[in-house]
Amino acid sequence: MGGATDVAAGRAALASLKVLDLSRVLAGPWAGQLLGDLGADVVKVEHPGRGDDTRAWGPPWLRDPQGEPTAEAAYYLAANRNKRSVAIDLATPEGRAQARRLAARADVLLENFKVGGLKQYGLDYESLRQVNPRLIHCSITGFGQDGPYASRPGYDFLIQGMGGLMSLTGRPDGEPGGGPLKVGVALTDVMTGLYATVAVLAALAHRQATGRGQHIDLALLDVQVATLANQASSYLVGGAVPGRMGNAHPSIVPYQDFPTADGYMIIAVGNDGQFGRLCQVLGHPEWAADPRFLTNPQRVAHRDALVALIAGVTASRATADWVAALEAATVPCGPINTLDRVFADPQVQARGMRVEVPHPLGVTVPLTANPIRLSDSPVAYRRPPPMLGEHTDEVLRDWEA
Repeated sequence: MGGATDVAAGRAALASLKVLDLSRVLAGPWAGQLLGDLGADVVKVEHPGRGDDTRAWGPPWLRDPQGEPTAEAAYYLAANRNKRSVAIDLATPEGRAQARRLAARADVLLENFKVGGLKQYGLDYESLRQVNPRLIHCSITGFGQDGPYASRPGYDFLIQGMGGLMSLTGRPDGEPGGGPLKVGVALTDVMTGLYATVAVLAALAHRQATGRGQHIDLALLDVQVATLANQASSYLVGGAVPGRMGNAHPSIVPYQDFPTADGYMIIAVGNDGQFGRLCQVLGHPEWAADPRFLTNPQRVAHRDALVALIAGVTASRATADWVAALEAATVPCGPINTLDRVFADPQVQARGMRVEVPHPLGVTVPLTANPIRLSDSPVAYRRPPPMLGEHTDEVLRDWEA
């Protein structure tokens, strides 16, 4: 690995890593940002005229010192800090040559071109391994490099549906508001970015032992199926197709939202002791001794009856009152916060989950912090999300020297 970063030597976990990020939108950029947070020198290659697609995905836009909207979209800002932007037109011979020179010096290449799309530029894995056999080339596509769907484009919303997540999300058919729902965040893209990062780190460990790079084939659909977790396991083991249950849990009761006098709260009882304490706080200790509710399997079997009893009580008091009483009894519970309340939450603030990074436009850009806490090589916010082509000359000088 070669190169340097703005972090003091020995502090950043990946300070010697060079990453060439040819990806756009979310999954690939999310992986690039995570590697950058951990200290890698991440160079984002963008088309000179339009840049990453998400640069145009606004509003909202970052505002300048006068409070006027700029051309920096909030969506783009979410996934591109700790990178340098290089504007290169791969459609030109000069641009292709520049990109190949950068790839020859990179440790890692991230890309989400369609299958075979980089071959025309000489930037596919087989071409680049000839000049850089230590290169780790991570390809992110909707459906993978092979299989009957390999040529199809893949988008998070589409994959949430095809991969089963939407069949599990939302209220059951026949209930008010029933029907499939996507998750409110592009979760498949984010999870793919995380898997990509894990795969890159594994490939780096393998390279350290063998001296060889390798190709990583990562598909959004594969990731979505893999992250069905216990729901997939329940189907594979039990054979029953799970359906939508709203906010309820298929295997634990009570573990869902309940109405309060001013909204809703979550009660997440994980064992019989917690259930007994819940019943005490609700003013019905006899429920804990009811043969229908003695153990979790019995509570699951009599879910409808128990949920109706609890909801009839929780609707009598405000959320904050219930949360205070239940927390005092060590019963897991909490409010359902809007994002303004999330970032005002004292725990979120204490953990520093909002950071401010100076931006070239003369303002600071607010960003969500990286949740990784490393005691000896901490995450650093060295660079704001770059402006289009901001570092072209600098990177070409640094990496090609």
